[in-house]
Amino acid sequence: MSEATPNSGPEGGAPTGPQNGEAPSLVVLAQYLKDLSFENPKAPASFTDQGRSQPQIDVDVNVNARGIGKDRYEVELTVSARAKQGADVAFVVETAYAGAFEIKNMTPEQLEMIMLVECPRILFPFVRQIVADATRNGNFPPLMLEPIDFYTIYEQNRARAMAERGAAQPAHA
Repeated sequence: MSEATPNSGPEGGAPTGPQNGEAPSLVVLAQYLKDLSFENPKAPASFTDQGRSQPQIDVDVNVNARGIGKDRYEVELTVSARAKQGADVAFVVETAYAGAFEIKNMTPEQLEMIMLVECPRILFPFVRQIVADATRNGNFPPLMLEPIDFYTIYEQNRARAMAERGAAQPAHA
């Protein structure tokens, strides 16, 4: 899974931290399907093959976040799943599901974590249902995505980025 670093703030400006003692807040303004594609390249032959083994399924999940206005952000969760039986592709499903969020009174570090952990956590059940419905509607068993621990992935990506920054700094003699 890869994650994009969110913009610093609305329209590229710096995010604001807590102001005037106001409590941090996260509000879901909207959730929406941005893109959905399902491919069944072997149909109808894929339904008549008897005794086929279970397909090998590869799943890729990505999170992208960007500022869309003052204290407003879009977080997009994309999922791509490809099922193969031997050398044949059984199906491919790709979707992009997003949410518009109003996030106020957060430090830059809090904002990044909210956009890359909490917002995807809110969106994930809907993406999971979309993928399951698309595969079922394609006459395959529903593909039920396993739950994702976005926090652990966020921490791993942060640690990797810090290690890369440390390796990129010249050593002092």
